[in-house]
Amino acid sequence: MSESWNNRTKLVHGGTRRSQYNEVSEAIFLTQGFVYDSAEQAEARFIETAPDEFIYARYGNPTVAMFEERIALLEGAEDAFATASGMAAVSGALTSLLKAGDHVVSAKALFGSCLYILENILTRYGVEVTFVDGTDLEQWRAAMRPDTKAVFFESMSNPTLEVIDITAVSAIAHEVGATVVVDNVFSTPVFSKAIEQGADVVVYSATKHIDGQGRVLGGVVLGTMDFIRGTLEPYMKHTGGSLSPFNAWMLLKGLETIDLRVKAQADTALQIATALQGHDALERTIYPGLADHAQNALVQSQLGGRGGTVLSLDLKGGKEAAFRFLNALTIPVISNNLGDAKSIATHPATTTHQRLSDELKAELGITAGLVRFSVGLEDSDDLIADLKQALAAAQG
Repeated sequence: MSESWNNRTKLVHGGTRRSQYNEVSEAIFLTQGFVYDSAEQAEARFIETAPDEFIYARYGNPTVAMFEERIALLEGAEDAFATASGMAAVSGALTSLLKAGDHVVSAKALFGSCLYILENILTRYGVEVTFVDGTDLEQWRAAMRPDTKAVFFESMSNPTLEVIDITAVSAIAHEVGATVVVDNVFSTPVFSKAIEQGADVVVYSATKHIDGQGRVLGGVVLGTMDFIRGTLEPYMKHTGGSLSPFNAWMLLKGLETIDLRVKAQADTALQIATALQGHDALERTIYPGLADHAQNALVQSQLGGRGGTVLSLDLKGGKEAAFRFLNALTIPVISNNLGDAKSIATHPATTTHQRLSDELKAELGITAGLVRFSVGLEDSDDLIADLKQALAAAQG
């Protein structure tokens, strides 16, 4: 029945497990291990574990299982595995899938830590990685080889907000039998249907919109039952990147309101981008929901016309102007997270993407004046007024 529910119903009731006390709010099972009625039962459980049987919290936990089932229902995936952080999800999905001698094709516009996994970790163990412009389908086609095992990309890149065609790239990858792994954080599980559009594996930093209130770290990997339980789970449970029960409970509470929050944030983001477009202090206003965005047509088909909760502002005057702008803000906070109830401003060139070379920053459009702005739940008029006064301050 739950699979036929609409999203908001799935997000409130999906995956619920109740104890003998029939609690309304999901229980937090803060336990490391589980007790067996007999030695025979312990032996049997280690041979084969039923859906409501558990061995050890690193392998699975009732609260974590509720989160996994609920997010899988929302995503339209067969199964999910919850992880300690978004980067545990990215590294686990890729490392469990790949071995020495395999080839990966990846978009080059990536979050710094994702780039580190591909450039430094996987290559250290004999995986070859080819980077392409993710928006150029001809580059994807040219990079594919018979030994290409996986492709990886952010469906909306951080922080320049390029949108990659999931359906087209998936079709290209599947021609050579490659597994498509998509980091879907900026697109969000509310707006994106990545699996329906061809992705094999979807990863999220649940720290972002899923929690959405700056409280806990978490991540999740979604895909087929065969991949999640046959490939990913053995790797994750033996390397220790599992999600804590308390964080899983917080993320369950976040899922109850994610649809309402993300849609409100995206509406405000479009209002802000429209109000600031063409401002004298800006070189450019980057927001996928604007008609002049290079992939706006793809946003209409792939994301239902919703441009997400993040916009980027490229200020004239470089780092100095960007810093004056950031320091003049009174409502948003300066931090490096996103997808929060509070609006957050970030200077990627000196924080989240500071390890990239100057050449790569320039190639990706991460200028010294670029500010990433994650839109929160504050009143849109208040945010626009604050942003405009900060832009005036940035002009000196």
